[in-house]
Amino acid sequence: MDACEEKSTAPKETSLLGEEEEEENKKVLVGFAVWLGITVLVAGLLDLFLSGVPLGFTFPLINIEASVSMILYYVAIIVAAVYIGVVGLKELVIERRFSVEFLMAVAGLGALLLDYRFEAATVLFLYCIAEYFEDYIQDRARRTVEKISQVVPEKARILSDNKEVSVDVDKVQTGALILVRPGERIPLDGEVVEGFSHVDQALVTGESVPVPKKAKDSVYAGTLNTGGVLKVVVTKKSSETLVSRIIQLVIESQKRKATIERLVDRFARFYVPIILGLAVFTTAVLPFVFGGGFETWFYRSLILIVVSCPSAFIISVPATVFIAITIAAKKGVIIKGGIFIEKLAQVKQVVFDKTGTLTLGQQAVHKVHRVDISRAEDETVMYAAALDQYSNHPIARAIVRRAVDRGIDLSKVKVSDVMEVPGKGIVGMVEGKHVAIGNPEFMEELGCDCTDAFEITAGDTHTAVCISVGKMGWATVCVVDEVRNDALQSISLLKQQGVRTAMLSGDKKVIANDIAKSLGIDEVHAELLPQDKLSCIEELKGRGEGGLVAMVGDGINDAPALAASDVGIAMGAHGVDVALESADVVLVNDELAQIPYLLKLSQKTMGIAKQNIAGSLAIKFVLGALGLLGWVPLWFTVAAGDDGLTL
Repeated sequence: MDACEEKSTAPKETSLLGEEEEEENKKVLVGFAVWLGITVLVAGLLDLFLSGVPLGFTFPLINIEASVSMILYYVAIIVAAVYIGVVGLKELVIERRFSVEFLMAVAGLGALLLDYRFEAATVLFLYCIAEYFEDYIQDRARRTVEKISQVVPEKARILSDNKEVSVDVDKVQTGALILVRPGERIPLDGEVVEGFSHVDQALVTGESVPVPKKAKDSVYAGTLNTGGVLKVVVTKKSSETLVSRIIQLVIESQKRKATIERLVDRFARFYVPIILGLAVFTTAVLPFVFGGGFETWFYRSLILIVVSCPSAFIISVPATVFIAITIAAKKGVIIKGGIFIEKLAQVKQVVFDKTGTLTLGQQAVHKVHRVDISRAEDETVMYAAALDQYSNHPIARAIVRRAVDRGIDLSKVKVSDVMEVPGKGIVGMVEGKHVAIGNPEFMEELGCDCTDAFEITAGDTHTAVCISVGKMGWATVCVVDEVRNDALQSISLLKQQGVRTAMLSGDKKVIANDIAKSLGIDEVHAELLPQDKLSCIEELKGRGEGGLVAMVGDGINDAPALAASDVGIAMGAHGVDVALESADVVLVNDELAQIPYLLKLSQKTMGIAKQNIAGSLAIKFVLGALGLLGWVPLWFTVAAGDDGLTL
């Protein structure tokens, strides 16, 4: 089953008890555990110091003299066993399966029937405590995720007609203008329209350092405004914010079970009835084969039943997987099900899209080559940026950013007669001088001599434009799609893990090869259309080199390739909505360093899950054999078995 099919056919699990009833059930179990623990202690002391002290009457019919310790044992054990047994019977009738509760009730009452009062109380006591801690392990992971929603403000401060109005966040509509003061959490997803501040986004993206936010930057609900006042236009309703969707996806991830989880579930359905059959066989047949009384073999069959209880066996895998998903979510990585944890653990090839994944998807000035070295670089950049501020071309935007970074105030530069020629360049008057920026053909058409300026770009993989002032070439600006800061480190870490890397790109081969070489990528496919990327993924999967193939893309234009890969990993910062819907894994903060971390986390998670299963089965086998030989008591099988290990 591929990733897409898994997403569409993921089974929906139903819970026997509602959340409130489960919580109440847990409290009752803890209450029984405390009561039984006190009972064992008090009754044991009474047996030790006041053995044989009667209450002054005997039970009718059975003619047994009662003692204080006996009354304590019987009342506590029967009440606990009956309650647990009712829960077990409900599951047997409604879900048609033998549950842990049913088996433990049988074991407790059976031991009491044989007058093993201490063992019966101890069995139920350890079971109640173990069940509480098993639930606590899962709830701790779930509560960690739910805490995210609790820090989102319940009110938003809306600006209307120059007035501030406090409104419930669930009543705020998109397009509303809200005010966020320093030290406040942002109530809804939106876009900054006025103000500047640093926002702590660790809650959503896992970033440890507050991020600067200015006009046109996106902000997320629940993040903390640490600095200035921000005015934000709401872009998402409260139910559609990134935080709410992350919480929902993490909770729903439990529905997409790993293969090993489904295997455990199926195995448990056959495993428990078989053990019950063996218990009956032990009681009814073995006395005639090996000798011994009915009580002896009935007691040993109870040990077999207790050993067979698959509580830790069943809970270990889903609990381990869910905790891993929760840990990843806290670091800004959304994994949409246990099935993908399992697949990530088997990944041996990671394929990267180039633009927007390995690179930032925006042009940046790589270097400025000045033909006339008497001219300062800032002067060259000033003339170029003064014209380019009137263009939306990516190269023009990169040159303007370079000017801003160098502190050049373009508002003080006099510019006139600006004319842009699409696909070629831009010309105009700057400070009374004729300035042109463009490719070699365009500069030649204008009669500008840029021969010396372009000489250095022969065989270069960077995009270059010439800047001329008057009729002479002053400089060449080399522009490149900027590689992400963590790309080299991430590729290196993947290689250390024995993972092969590849890059897919629609760019020219010479540019793609240059970037791949600088990052140490093993394989390059360039000049690809979207359908070609899909074919490359299919080819990589079909090579039979072992392991699965993961594809990393921006979650928008790489959708076919992401869907075809065994695990689709989307960069989510600039396409969160699309990525959350289409990908199997989403890197909310676009950090490539999360990929080697994810592979390690998944491998460790599946290793722990398999160890838990193997350890649980080994302990069951050993304790079952010792119990049948009569070498261990009933209470010890609980303390040393699954429930004891849970503690």
